Amino acid sequence: MSKVSGIGGLFFRARDPKALAAWYERHLGISDLHKAVWHQEAGDTIFGPFSHDTNYFGRPEQQWMINFRVEDLDTMIADLKASGITVETRVEWDSEVGRFARIHDLEGNPIELWEPAAQKRPEA
Repeated sequence: MSKVSGIGGLFFRARDPKALAAWYERHLGISDLHKAVWHQEAGDTIFGPFSHDTNYFGRPEQQWMINFRVEDLDTMIADLKASGITVETRVEWDSEVGRFARIHDLEGNPIELWEPAAQKRPEA
C-alpha cells in the first residue's frame, strides 16, 4: 500500500493572514509560504483524530490544533512570556511521551508545544 511520507503543509483561514504569518515568524520562527519553504527537522509526528466532543482543543467550535515539537520547552516558554504571550502548562499534560505547553495565536487558535521525552533534560 502506498502511504504519505510526512506533512506537506498546513493551510487554514485567517482574518488577517499577513499579521498572523508575521506572528508565527516572530514568536515561533516559522517563515510564511510567501517567503520560503519551512524545512522542519526530522522527528516524531502524531496524527490523531479526537472525538468530536473533546474539550482538549478549548473552544467547542475549534476543529484543529497544531502541535509543534520544540527542543527546549523551558526556554521557549520563557521567550514567549517575555514577548507578552500567555503560556499555559498543566502537570497532567506531562507524560511518558514528553512535556507540553499551550499558547494561542493572534486569532485564538490553540498551539500545543511538545518537548518529546527523548529530548527531556535531566533534572538539575
